[in-house]
Amino acid sequence: MLYATASQTVGPYLHIGLAALDCADLTADAPQLAGQRIVIEGRVIDGRGEPVPDGMVEIWQANPAGRYRHEEDTGDAPLVPGFTGFGRVPTGPDGDFRFVTVKPGPVPDLAGGLQAPHIMVSVFMRGLVKHVATRLYFGDEAAANATDSVLGLVPSARRATLVAEATAPGTYRWNVVLQGADETVFFDI
Repeated sequence: MLYATASQTVGPYLHIGLAALDCADLTADAPQLAGQRIVIEGRVIDGRGEPVPDGMVEIWQANPAGRYRHEEDTGDAPLVPGFTGFGRVPTGPDGDFRFVTVKPGPVPDLAGGLQAPHIMVSVFMRGLVKHVATRLYFGDEAAANATDSVLGLVPSARRATLVAEATAPGTYRWNVVLQGADETVFFDI
């Protein structure tokens, strides 16, 4: 068996074998899905400020009732047939990506409170030995964001890098900046 070495990265061939698993519309297979349908769009930008045209963005989220489709989520909130909460898209020539989904509900935190509605995001691209992981929060959830236990761990000056802003009703804009002054906060998981 061959094992990855430190010199092997996640790209540029990460799309081979994964294209069939792309899912830009998380709502397509869930006609009974209630909740606010939203669009999340943005770009992945490298340390030079250039777009990343050969990356991949994955998201995973709870449904509008605040439940993940995962065996470890044993909450009472209902699951929705056809909604997995998982999406994956390659970045376009301008580093752009776009998902259609629903706004997630709040999920419990470890202290018994609720986390603000958020989406977990992973980015894969050339030059990375391991994917980077972050979260996307919503700018119109300011009260929930102010009490979120994870967002509260991020220095206040950097929190804006995790917040998607509404550009139109139901449409949010959020960029992933890999390095530099406006670098997105990434989590060590």
